[in-house]
Amino acid sequence: MKLVTTQAGQETRAGVVVDDRVFDAQGLLSRPAAVPDVQALFQLGPEVLDDLLRALTAALSGERRSGVPLVERKLCVPVLQPPTIRDFMAYEGHATMGGQWKMPEAFYRLPVFYFSNPLCLYAHGEAVPFPSASRKLDYELEIAAVVCREGRDIAAADAMDYIGGFTIFNDLSARDLQRDEMQCNLGPAKGKDFASCLGPWVVTLDELGPLVRDGQLHSRCTLRVNGVEWVAGTAANMHHDWPALVERASRDSRIVPGDLICAGTIEGGSIPEAIRRGLPARYLQPGDEIVIEVEGIGRLDTVLGERRRSGEGYRYAPPVRA
Repeated sequence: MKLVTTQAGQETRAGVVVDDRVFDAQGLLSRPAAVPDVQALFQLGPEVLDDLLRALTAALSGERRSGVPLVERKLCVPVLQPPTIRDFMAYEGHATMGGQWKMPEAFYRLPVFYFSNPLCLYAHGEAVPFPSASRKLDYELEIAAVVCREGRDIAAADAMDYIGGFTIFNDLSARDLQRDEMQCNLGPAKGKDFASCLGPWVVTLDELGPLVRDGQLHSRCTLRVNGVEWVAGTAANMHHDWPALVERASRDSRIVPGDLICAGTIEGGSIPEAIRRGLPARYLQPGDEIVIEVEGIGRLDTVLGERRRSGEGYRYAPPVRA
């Protein structure tokens, strides 16, 4: 199933997308419940997806056009405000910039991640204000898993039971800010703080079928900027697979429905990698249109708006000393 959060008027509702129509989850469930987004759907318990699928099958076998045209609803981020966003670095090809850099031993021994900002998420087709402080804005093509049940200290063998589905994550990154923060052995912080893009929906594992195998999602991925392809890769080839990420995220901690666990940038999924490959890539500018497509999931569009304020960025001149 494709689980989506849409808005009509001032109200948001979780639903299921079939072709070009959306079916209201609240109307399909066998027990009354308010489900304003996909997180609320998962909070109803692990049996909710089976309940939803049975009701949807019955609805489709009757009046096929009972859903609402998707174009009549505004797409929201599937999880309106995730409790946490853990963004891992699972792809050696990206981490080493195609073998240009040497990673420390710890990268190969354990999955590492940082916490991103759940308060600045943008949906499919939504304009993202260009960050005021950056002159080196980059995209990052990533896949995110949405947690569907609460757990602690989860073993890798059980980890896939905690993933409700996958969606697309564009981890916009201010490389100039990030570079300085990482030199201080702390971060990333403001280099990632301003915006991430998520959507268009969450695709459950049963619908992805054979694309999910060996703990990885074997989907083809592409990214275009203003219609020109800058990325063509795969969501497979992870050094640390999804069970390892879930196990690490829950070690001595909790994960809950709605948490995002992101695998990090696929190999070739950033602008410096595109430049190294000889593509006509450059850092992003206001007005650029970014389109990410992932096999089995769908398409996430992002438009970069105007810079938030004028100025020369964050490198202000030091005060004059007497």
